[in-house]
Amino acid sequence: MGADAASDSGLPQHGGHRQRLRDRARKGGVSVLPDYELLELFLFRSIPQRDVKPLAKALLARFGSLPAALSAPLEDMLQVSALDNKGKALNMTADIALDLSLMFEATRRLAADPLRRTTVIASWSALIAYLKVTLAHEPREQFRVLFLDKKHQLIADEVMNHGTVDHAPAYPREIMRRALELSASHIILVHNHPTWPFKSRSITNHHSETQHIFGLS
Repeated sequence: MGADAASDSGLPQHGGHRQRLRDRARKGGVSVLPDYELLELFLFRSIPQRDVKPLAKALLARFGSLPAALSAPLEDMLQVSALDNKGKALNMTADIALDLSLMFEATRRLAADPLRRTTVIASWSALIAYLKVTLAHEPREQFRVLFLDKKHQLIADEVMNHGTVDHAPAYPREIMRRALELSASHIILVHNHPTWPFKSRSITNHHSETQHIFGLS
């Protein structure tokens, strides 16, 4: 449907674009769409009556990639705006930002779930491979605990605390209580530095002593 046809039918021009994009996604599959069009399709539902392509492109330009845009802190998303095809400002709102965060979290859980059920973490390389899926684009510092059985099979991966970009508190008593509840034989303590290269794999002496008391490695 061209611009004139869209006008004759009473639809805004971006309405015709939306339908063409949906038709292309149905016929070719969403996997063939570039990142900005995938983001556009999702924004259609959050912003039903506006041209959202400029906003999709602005988000990708601001954060550098689709995963980074979807996982960005809400307060950073709210700083993004664009001009629609009529030259009117289109600003991110708290509701739109939350919708994008929900999309990222659902995707992260889908990717992590098969790993949680089949993962054996018996080496540093296996740990890094697992964490690349679960923590790669997390914008805030997290303190996570991986609970393993005697064969190093992953029992649970739980976020024990959130923090700021450079601080996430940890409480050994809570970690040990949870390990006993899960009958874990091993635990791995993980925290990320969103603004640093991942380079630390040590734990504190206090954590080590607490694990020894409870017979955990």
